[in-house]
Amino acid sequence: MVVFAGQGDAHRSMSLLWRAEQPERPRRAPGPGPRPGLSVDAIVTAAIAVADEDGMAALSMRAVGERLGRTAMALYTYVPGKSELLDLMYDAVHAELPTQYTDAVTWRTGLTGWARDTLSFHLRHPWVLQVSQARPVLGPHEYAALDTLVRLLNGTGLDAPLLRRLVGTLTHFVRGCAGTVAEARQAAAVTGESDEEWWFARSALLGEVAPDFADRYPSLSAMESAAAPQPPSPTPDVDALPYLEREARQTLAVGLDVLLDGIEAAIRRTGTH
Repeated sequence: MVVFAGQGDAHRSMSLLWRAEQPERPRRAPGPGPRPGLSVDAIVTAAIAVADEDGMAALSMRAVGERLGRTAMALYTYVPGKSELLDLMYDAVHAELPTQYTDAVTWRTGLTGWARDTLSFHLRHPWVLQVSQARPVLGPHEYAALDTLVRLLNGTGLDAPLLRRLVGTLTHFVRGCAGTVAEARQAAAVTGESDEEWWFARSALLGEVAPDFADRYPSLSAMESAAAPQPPSPTPDVDALPYLEREARQTLAVGLDVLLDGIEAAIRRTGTH
């Protein structure tokens, strides 16, 4: 399920994202006691909770209203619709990402910390991975996250055109690893079958249905059968994780090292340091 941001009213969305617009508060409905007040922030927080707990498919103005004890219509005074709400949600969760890596000794340690923090962020909010990168939200927290990555890359001394491509490379790489983990978790929950059970049931049949598998795919077979040393675990308890999640985290650790090695090679080649 891919969702495109920025489908609502452009002026209203941007005004709300940057808080240039403050919606008028409705008059209190008559009744025996005061009802809890609504605000844009309260609505966005409730919407994030719905998406975190039940996924993007469960997100609706009605579901958010129910969580707040209000009707969907009560929300429209503050947020024009679901499209604008999605923009606000997406930007709001990006405020969780660190903007400073003062403990990082080098650009490499800073980028390593950034990658791990970004992976953890996407796993806390897997619905964010369903929001297409083709059309960014253009909100303040999204820009702050992007500015942080650029600032870390500035430590390499490489020129702006190359840095711009590295931003895309690193972002897509970390999102891809996060997507694999998020989908693996969802698959186990939806099917009731663990990664190990799924792989064992099917891979065990390859010898029966494709007895010439090794001959047909020699390079793949040789790689899989080779006794390769295990890469370092990005977290102490990584070996206890489900198979696909463990593989994705190890891919992040090894792949990130390779990417950072490439950046170091580019620095040497250009003589920037």
